[in-house]
Amino acid sequence: MTSISPPPVAIGMAGQDEGRRSPDMPPPRTPQISPSARVPELLSLAAAHEQAGQLNDAEEALTQALALAPQHPGVLHLLGVVRFKQGQIEHAVRLMERSITVSPETALYHRNICEVYRTIGRSDDALAAGRKAVALSPGDPHCHHNLGVIHYHRLELDDAISCAERALALDPGLAGAHFGIAEASLLRGDFRRGWEEYEWRFRLVTAPKLMPPTDRPQWDGTPLGKGKLLLVADQGYGDVIQFARYIPWVVTRCSEIAVACSSEIRDVITQQSGVGMTFDHWQSGPDFSAYCPLSGLPRLCGTTLETIPAPIPYLHADRQKAAVWSERLSGLVPAGYRRVGIAWAGRPGHVNDHNRSTTLSAFAPLAELSGLALISLQKAPGQAQIGTYWGRAPLVNLGAEIVDFGDTMAILDSLDVLVTVDTAVAHLAGAMGKPVWLMLPFAPDWRWLLDRADSPWYPTARLFRQTVAGQWGPVTAAMARELADAPTACH
Repeated sequence: MTSISPPPVAIGMAGQDEGRRSPDMPPPRTPQISPSARVPELLSLAAAHEQAGQLNDAEEALTQALALAPQHPGVLHLLGVVRFKQGQIEHAVRLMERSITVSPETALYHRNICEVYRTIGRSDDALAAGRKAVALSPGDPHCHHNLGVIHYHRLELDDAISCAERALALDPGLAGAHFGIAEASLLRGDFRRGWEEYEWRFRLVTAPKLMPPTDRPQWDGTPLGKGKLLLVADQGYGDVIQFARYIPWVVTRCSEIAVACSSEIRDVITQQSGVGMTFDHWQSGPDFSAYCPLSGLPRLCGTTLETIPAPIPYLHADRQKAAVWSERLSGLVPAGYRRVGIAWAGRPGHVNDHNRSTTLSAFAPLAELSGLALISLQKAPGQAQIGTYWGRAPLVNLGAEIVDFGDTMAILDSLDVLVTVDTAVAHLAGAMGKPVWLMLPFAPDWRWLLDRADSPWYPTARLFRQTVAGQWGPVTAAMARELADAPTACH
């Protein structure tokens, strides 16, 4: 969603020539500013606050402006934007729709609300708003880009790419449009174009600054000789797990490798042969000749659907940890019960979390099966839902005891199957060669491709897809039927 910059407003006072005032003339009155004249000033101030991420300050200024001008479309719309960013989605929609009622020909309002509609699952309304924005302002590349995003989430990939290309014809440097082409291309298996466009991810406004502060070059994939290569674990945990498989390929071209990564993911990185050291702060890193983001390795390797390196497993649980967790689970799970790991939510701050995550209650069809125990690997705020669980199957909550991915791998070693939404633990199970049943939204992340129940990235994965956006019931019902038909083993 884009920020809103109100049109420039000139505010000034006329000069007064007191030297020519007659002594018998009454003194000049202090100029009175009408309440409505303050609205542009407040709107400009609020826009500056919103762009700086100071949402409470923006809200305060807009509330004052709205009291002075209850039907001002710019105030209504920007307050809707602020409410959206504050997570007050329903209120945001009402405000933005009011702004469109007052000023229906303002393209920016339609351009913004189409993203809000998409977020709350009103796909048809989002499409109509996106098309209206383009019709009103065909020369605005952001209108075409936003419409392309709508088409992507409707899985209308040809249209998504066409919209992005029209945006780039107007603004060749629009990073979001390039990234939109990357995701659509990768999702339908066009890796050649997808990897090249994927390089634009670091130019996105929302992209974190994860590359090293250096004047050293980014590695181009050619042999480095005696120089040291710095690999950067630049994206989420799932991405790091997925792309760690490329490290052995890198070793054939670079004799010395160091990896910048968070401590939580170190157990994954250090299992890859050829890694000399890992570190989690730039000041503790070594000298290096070149660097490369881990997510850039598939492009350098020339990966296609047919050549995805899949030396499964390339991750293993620590034997001692696995033994400890095996004994613990034996004391928690009734003998003879199948152990089904579950995770229903990813990291809340993820840009697509509302689309990929669900709730514990969505697992109700699994919870009603006999001879089965649910082993919760859920971390973060989602754990709170466990207090409302009343299913037939016993539920073992291990989330609070999991310290790192080493613990998670050890637990996965003792499970029959993992059932999870698209989050890092799915990648972990896949990289270990463990059975993992993955719940995918209607518009999945690009790595899961389209219209297939398997994954070329993880041969032991089974994919269960939404057929209607936002509807998890049929997905978990299908999983429950499959589990019921496999009473003794899931792999």
